[in-house]
Amino acid sequence: MTPNEAIDLVRDAILMSLIVGAPLLLVGMLVGLAIGLIQALTQIQDQTVSTVPKLVAMTLAIIVCLPWLTDRMLDYSRNVLRELPPHLTSR
Repeated sequence: MTPNEAIDLVRDAILMSLIVGAPLLLVGMLVGLAIGLIQALTQIQDQTVSTVPKLVAMTLAIIVCLPWLTDRMLDYSRNVLRELPPHLTSR
């Protein structure tokens, strides 16, 4: 494996982790922003008011996105295994 191939492999792994994590992080950020705005307007400063809706929203997001996330990860895994050098797969 050449250094350029190793760099490409690491770059693809980082990109895949960003793609897989982005939907959950975006949902958590948007719900947190909305709850923070509501808390600022109503002056309710309870920690559970912000934590529980984020957990529920992120759980729903993972349920909705799970088939897409699984497809992306399987495609990535197939590509990585397909590009392995022959001397690593002969065992």
